[in-house]
Amino acid sequence: MDAGLATATVGSRPPLQATDQRRHQRVAVNILGRFMLEDRREYPCQVIDMSPGGMAMITPVSGQVGERVVAYLDHLSRVEGKISRVFEGGFAVELRNTVRKRDKIANILTWLANRDELNLPEDRRHDRFVPKNPMTRIVLPDGSEHMCRIIDVSLSGAAIATDIEPEMGDSIALGKMRARVVRRIEGGIAVEFAAIQNRELLEHHISSTGG
Repeated sequence: MDAGLATATVGSRPPLQATDQRRHQRVAVNILGRFMLEDRREYPCQVIDMSPGGMAMITPVSGQVGERVVAYLDHLSRVEGKISRVFEGGFAVELRNTVRKRDKIANILTWLANRDELNLPEDRRHDRFVPKNPMTRIVLPDGSEHMCRIIDVSLSGAAIATDIEPEMGDSIALGKMRARVVRRIEGGIAVEFAAIQNRELLEHHISSTGG
């Protein structure tokens, strides 16, 4: 997720080293997202620390120890696990992901931890750009269509100028791209794409005139 979208910041802990130790070290973060408990109702959440094997979340509702959790987080997309501990205002989750997903989490946490120290740009893997045709349409969950303007876009998400105010976590269509609303920004919304494509396909799919 890029700078136009939801942010994640790191606390005062020293930056992680690129070693296997990072796979177990908790990193203080501020990652926004949404999660589902076993009743499949969605709620907003804020991850306050995380490692590839677990995370602590501030949540408006609590669950039971052992209950399954599925979360959609900025930068990380989908993660899942089971509640290992409940505390006031939230709970801790033991993550149960594939080795590939754990490696991705480790890499992103390393980037987050070192970003401020090294003055790294926001997720340089997915540079933002303005599409050749910035005008497109949003289709909301109720099927209504609304014209909008893309402020900027990356391979993983976009910032959109629009007067509509969908709910956080809503699944929408942006042109032919499936996306999830991750936060409101001044004059619009920020979305995360369900799948990352190459730039040529992205330009084609987000255009309101794309074939």
